[in-house]
Amino acid sequence: MNGLMNGLGKEPGHMARAAAVKVMIFDVDGVLTDGSLTYNADGEATKTFNVLDGLGIQMLQKSGVATAIISARNSPIVVRRAADLGIAHVHQGIHDKRIAFARLLEATGVTAEQCGYIGDDVIDLPLLLRVGFAVAVPSGHAEVQHRAHYVTRAGGGRGAAREVCDLLMRAQGTYDLALAQYFA
Repeated sequence: MNGLMNGLGKEPGHMARAAAVKVMIFDVDGVLTDGSLTYNADGEATKTFNVLDGLGIQMLQKSGVATAIISARNSPIVVRRAADLGIAHVHQGIHDKRIAFARLLEATGVTAEQCGYIGDDVIDLPLLLRVGFAVAVPSGHAEVQHRAHYVTRAGGGRGAAREVCDLLMRAQGTYDLALAQYFA
C-alpha cells in the first residue's frame, strides 16, 4: 500500500477501490465507537454508538452494499446495534479475524478484493492487508494508518463509519439516489 492517506491527501485510485466494494466490514471498538469502555455497577461494559454512522450504514445497505461486523471482543450490545441497523453478518469473539473473514467470504460469495474493512489497531492488519479497500481512523495505530488506502477525517464513534459509507456510495454512483428520498 502507498502509505498514510487521509481525507485530504488520498491514495491515487482509492475511489476505484471503493467502487469495487460489495461488502463493507466494520471493526467495533475504535471504529463504530470511540474505543472507550465504560463498566457499569454490574461489571458490564457499555459502548456509545453514533447515529450518523448508523444511518450511513443503513443507506449503504439500501444502495446494494452488504455490511458486516468483525470484532475480537464479544458483546451483546454489538448484537443489539447490528440488529437495529440490519447488519446480518456479525462475527464476534474471534481474536484471529482471518477466521471470521473466511467465514464471511464463504457466506457472501464475494472475493477479498470486493471487500472493504475499517479498523484501528494492529489486530486489524490481517484483514486490512487482504481486502481491496483498507480504511483506518485518524486515532488508529501508526502501522494501521500506514497500510490503509484511506484514513478518515472523522474519528471512530464520531462519524468515521458515515464518512466511509458516503465515500463508497459516491464512488459507486449511488449517493445522490440515497439522498433523494430526503429531498422529496
